[in-house]
Amino acid sequence: MWGGRFADGPSSIMREINASIPFDKKLWRQDIRASLAHVAMLADQKIVEAEDATKIVDGLNQIAEEYETGGVPEDLDLEDIHMHVEARLSEIIGPVAGRLHTARSRNDQVATDFRLWVREAMEMVDDALDALQKALVSRAEEHADTIMPGFTHLQSAQPVSLGHHLMAYYEMVRRDRSRFADARKRMNESPLGAAALAGTGFAIDRDKTASMLGFDNPTANSLDSVSDRDFALDYLMAATQCSLHLSRLAEEFVIWASQPFGFIKLPDSFSTGSSIMPQKRNPDAAELVRGHSGRIAGAMNALVMTMKGLPLAYSKDMQDDKPPVFEAHDLLGLSIAAMTGMIAEVEFSGNRMRALAESGFSTATDFADWLVREAKLPFREAHHVTGAVVSLAEEQGCGLADLTLEQYQAIDSRIDERVFDVLSVDASVASRSSYGGTAPDQVRVQIAKARQTLGLEN
Repeated sequence: MWGGRFADGPSSIMREINASIPFDKKLWRQDIRASLAHVAMLADQKIVEAEDATKIVDGLNQIAEEYETGGVPEDLDLEDIHMHVEARLSEIIGPVAGRLHTARSRNDQVATDFRLWVREAMEMVDDALDALQKALVSRAEEHADTIMPGFTHLQSAQPVSLGHHLMAYYEMVRRDRSRFADARKRMNESPLGAAALAGTGFAIDRDKTASMLGFDNPTANSLDSVSDRDFALDYLMAATQCSLHLSRLAEEFVIWASQPFGFIKLPDSFSTGSSIMPQKRNPDAAELVRGHSGRIAGAMNALVMTMKGLPLAYSKDMQDDKPPVFEAHDLLGLSIAAMTGMIAEVEFSGNRMRALAESGFSTATDFADWLVREAKLPFREAHHVTGAVVSLAEEQGCGLADLTLEQYQAIDSRIDERVFDVLSVDASVASRSSYGGTAPDQVRVQIAKARQTLGLEN
């Protein structure tokens, strides 16, 4: 490829550092698809003869069949997937293959191929997240009435519905999907035809190739077209945020599966044993999801650092844009699949959750609210009275509902027997009926909305 300019070939080290075929072979489908669109446009514009275009199309289709069945060969001397396709095309149809590269550069070629790949990756992630949301909604509906302790600072705070807890992750995933959707819309412009950096003197039709490749329109600036990797960064940033949400859920599963909590039993299919301790059931899948979030965030940072100081237009540093995206995509796909499987199959221990919800004075806020609502105390005074009651119950080694009315009235005479109506965890959960609250009726409202959004029958 360099014969017209260089007298000597590259050293073995240069061949190795310069070649990207070991990883960019993933782009072979996108490269052939973009080439088919390009040659069709060249023929329509009379830049390439129809007969030559037909030969090129036939050759590209043959290469696609070969790669589909036998994989992509790796020749470091050919550097990348683009030159592999062109070299094989030359073997099949001869010198006519050289016409395919008319009015384009590897710069706009790789920018187009990579956009196509990232766009498909976004669609794959969206499908996977849709399945995760459906699993969350299904289990939330099953456990709308199951009571568990709600936590702040990992301390018992107020009782909540397990269904409400699971629907919190549905909302996180909803935002994740919106981020990928926004990124997909923003990146859906075609760089093809920008050539090396300045456009081309050939009378090409960029609107045609953009339309053939499913883009909304061609990019507006040739310099930006070949140097932009915002779409890859958008993908990685959305993937990082998504992986953080998955990691939070995975962390809860790790905690909940531990014996001190005992909230869940993970299925055998997502657990491992110990090489020395036969009693162990380790939540390795959840731990790996948690760990993958760090690697995905690292991939995002890697591309940020690659791009942060690059001048316009293309620099060879940008060859390193693909490995972080490829790695993050694989890890994210595994993580989503693992969490979807665990959600679908995990066994929740409602009795254990309820028992812990009833400990830790989790209805103390309900008592304070009762003092404000029924005894007409200012909230700060009610807060003080409640603290005194909690201290007494702690001294007595009992729950708030186990104290006698006389003990309550010894602290504040305005307390009457109606207070016992609000001290159970059931009453506490049922009372949180504000929009978006944990009351089972409200949880079911949100589940119904989610089912409609996901296209599920109610």
